[in-house]
Amino acid sequence: MHPVTNESDARRGALIMAYGSPESPDQIEEYYTHIRRGRPPTEEALADLVGRYEALGGTSTLRRRTADQVGAITLSLQQDQPGRWASALGQKHAAPFVEDGVAHLLDVGVSDIVGLVLAPHYSAASVGQYHDRARAACSAAGIGYAAIHSWWSLDAYRDFMARQLSACLAAMPTNTKVLVTAHSLPLRVLDGDPYVEGLTASATAIAGAAGLDAARWTLGWQSAGRTPEPWAGPDVLEQLRTLAEDGHTEGVLVVPQGFTSDHLEVAYDLDIEAARLAGSLGLAFARTAVVNDDRSVMAELAELIHDQVAESGLPGEALET
Repeated sequence: MHPVTNESDARRGALIMAYGSPESPDQIEEYYTHIRRGRPPTEEALADLVGRYEALGGTSTLRRRTADQVGAITLSLQQDQPGRWASALGQKHAAPFVEDGVAHLLDVGVSDIVGLVLAPHYSAASVGQYHDRARAACSAAGIGYAAIHSWWSLDAYRDFMARQLSACLAAMPTNTKVLVTAHSLPLRVLDGDPYVEGLTASATAIAGAAGLDAARWTLGWQSAGRTPEPWAGPDVLEQLRTLAEDGHTEGVLVVPQGFTSDHLEVAYDLDIEAARLAGSLGLAFARTAVVNDDRSVMAELAELIHDQVAESGLPGEALET
């Protein structure tokens, strides 16, 4: 517990950021257009996305899962320091947007803001964009902003993923390959970026905690954008086809380390699309659970938010975990 040492200290803000998703099917086109920076999708692309959401019941559970995560982090902050923190959600592609979250925290009178993205691994092209927007909004308002860039090294996160890996692998065939996956990014943004290094270190830590031999796992990539430029790969679907042809792989277990809630990239790309392909190839297939609002992980994220203030101060530079 972190006691408040000065009762006159101003209230601090925790801005918890996520990708965002449409609240209902009639918002899908607007959402997709926002992702495409104002360019409406083609009818074919829109129909494909609508079809994916329909397979999940109309929309994904990302909005509800994100709300649960924000609620759990907020509860931990309040239990640790009652009345000391105000929190808000800020999303990249759906309301409330990042700027809306900052505005809400300003309305309740915070002195400064700590930003956390609900994605464990930093890339300037992903997590960095959230922080750029939040920092700009804070700067315009004249308050300090401190960014938490990555949190994959948290004990609670690593241990959660390792437990899931061990439990799922125990139910798989002996000759099962483990793919530790994350969202692909365009190769052009990865030059000099720490994303791949972070993913490799994170996957190594998870596999090590699960006692998994290095020969049994590899990095996997999924959910690349539909653009003509090359993206990091090979894609998990391509990996499934390759493994099916090697003559000795009986099953594939996917550990989606880059995703923290059950949303489209997990519930459709893995649970439906990848599982369907694996079945057609004669491979046993499973994927581990993601953290969602796991109490221990959310509590450690709240601790990280608090420690960002203690370690770097506000305004200050980002704290890398």
